[in-house]
Amino acid sequence: MDALNEQIEALLLTKFEDEGFEDLFIVEINYNTTGNKLEIFLDSDTTLDIGHCSRINKYLQKHIDEHGWLGEKYFLDVSSPGVGKPLKLMRQYAKNINRRLEIWLTEGKPVTGKMTSVTDDHIIIEEEKGKKKKKEIIKHEISYNQIKRAIVKISF
Repeated sequence: MDALNEQIEALLLTKFEDEGFEDLFIVEINYNTTGNKLEIFLDSDTTLDIGHCSRINKYLQKHIDEHGWLGEKYFLDVSSPGVGKPLKLMRQYAKNINRRLEIWLTEGKPVTGKMTSVTDDHIIIEEEKGKKKKKEIIKHEISYNQIKRAIVKISF
């Protein structure tokens, strides 16, 4: 289904040129033949709300139906990746500065801490070690190629 992914990506990139959609970007496109399900995960540099997702869903549905890409019965889901989904793109890291991340490295132990900086080739994580009065902050410079998986940790 590479051709379908390319067609959907082209449609989305065209839609992202419209006013109000300029800072949206594609995180992932998944097509599952079992159940004829197409999942589109989007994100934004600022805000992605249900209105954006709904309008993009209708826009894609119109084109999918018009061209018959998925037949008559299919499931289309347009959403943000959601809490607990790993970060995949540098743009996602940039929008999560000053949030806590849990990072699994390709080698070594996982690191959890506040991401304070993002560059083109690495991030900086400040990890707190110790207890109360004896807390120590350790800065980790982690290049993207060292990251196996990174998840934003939401605290309540």
